[in-house]
Amino acid sequence: MSGPAIEISGLRKSYGGRAAVDGLDLTVPRGGVTAVLGPNGAGKTTTLEICSGLRVADAGSVQVLGLDPRRDHAALRPRIGVMLQAGGVYSGAKPEEMLRHVAALHANPLDPAALLDLLGLQDARRTTYRRMSGGEKQLLALGLAVIGRPELAFLDEPTAGLDPHARRRTWDLISSLREHGVTVVLTTHLLDEAEALADQVHIVDHGRVIAGGTPAELTRVGVSNSLTFRAPGGLPVAALTGALPEGTVATEPSPGVYVVSGPMDPTTLAAVTSWCADLGVMPDGLLVERRSLEDVFLDLTGRGLEP
Repeated sequence: MSGPAIEISGLRKSYGGRAAVDGLDLTVPRGGVTAVLGPNGAGKTTTLEICSGLRVADAGSVQVLGLDPRRDHAALRPRIGVMLQAGGVYSGAKPEEMLRHVAALHANPLDPAALLDLLGLQDARRTTYRRMSGGEKQLLALGLAVIGRPELAFLDEPTAGLDPHARRRTWDLISSLREHGVTVVLTTHLLDEAEALADQVHIVDHGRVIAGGTPAELTRVGVSNSLTFRAPGGLPVAALTGALPEGTVATEPSPGVYVVSGPMDPTTLAAVTSWCADLGVMPDGLLVERRSLEDVFLDLTGRGLEP
């Protein structure tokens, strides 16, 4: 099908007079992984709940797979998978029976036994939900969201509370969903997770999208990057600055340590190595440091991501 998986325009939702979502515009293309990042209270979970038909918007328009998530809920529900932070599982239920029950509700589900193995829940498959660890409950919620082979999966903090091995299994599952053409929308407090998994990233603050693009675009070369190397102390850094592209500056913050700050591209690197060659010195430990997604997030919001 053509058209975006999700198209949101002017979305608004308030609680007790406080705007949780305040005129949010967002488009999610079909296929691939889209990460929605933002500080606590930025409106991420509310937006996902509206898209999945669990909440009603105050204003704005939302189209999910070309359908209205409230009016067309019955038609949309079999096509989406939803993993939210709230449990919603009967305390006496067991992972194996829950997955088999949900699988029976779909026309072409994943194999429950294979999914249990993929999630690392084989040892807990007959453990009651109330006795499962927080990480096991999280993995079961993920399994319940994807067992029906959804076209679109909403994953709210899918790796929260997981150990490194379970986190890696979750990453592998999300990557597998992408490979099979599933559109994945995830929220996460782990910026390295978004950078590793997402094809598109949208940063939300105060109920609005304030930046969006691929991780490479958001951390693009040319903004607040630096190149560091070691060489004999006291070299003429003013001459190096003069040889660099406009907007790039060379300094020697400590003897023998040189830092070039500004736009980083092949021209800048060539200018540095040419300058060193003219002086007959070999740059040691030459390192180009790229902005991380966390750097961009802090610049835009002034706040870190707290789980």
